Amino acid sequence: MSIIRNLLALIGLAVIILTIIVIARYTNLIKLTTELDPKAGQVYLELANELAKTGSAVEATVWRAAVNEGMTADDVEEVMKSVASEHNIKNVGELPLYKQVESMSGKPYRYAKIFMFCDALTASRMMDFNDAFSAYLPCRVSLIEDKTGKLWIYTMNMDLMIHGGKPLPAELKKEAEQVKTIITDIMNRGAAGDF
Repeated sequence: MSIIRNLLALIGLAVIILTIIVIARYTNLIKLTTELDPKAGQVYLELANELAKTGSAVEATVWRAAVNEGMTADDVEEVMKSVASEHNIKNVGELPLYKQVESMSGKPYRYAKIFMFCDALTASRMMDFNDAFSAYLPCRVSLIEDKTGKLWIYTMNMDLMIHGGKPLPAELKKEAEQVKTIITDIMNRGAAGDF
């Protein structure tokens, strides 16, 4: 009987020690989760679901839209630039990646062009909040021909930037949400050919 009592006491002690270790280890994590943006949990759940579905962290962190059949890359580019102009967001750069690949390899390459859109004042306020936001700037929208010849538009999942951490100040969050609206409008209307 004393062997069983001693064994149970030893198991109880092990459980107490493990509990203390778990609490000590995860207290900062628990504290952090209470400080995050209210939508952070939903954003990370969506990211985890997409990661489980695709097996790709890259695919889980972007949005994409299929370009309507019959539209050319030039058509899509014209619509995206028109929508950007309508929203008064600047096209601050373009990288015709396919041309660079062709010139370096000497072989044709599928269409791949990256557009960079920016609202400089919002960008500066994002960096004033946290310099790390500079890595997300300017907002990129890619027009890509997949290996089957279908055109797609990709852009970063901006919800991670807006809701993935501690809450942005209210005014900055409002500006970031507006940029998200503009970028998704450029992507969706570009894909649909909707001037």
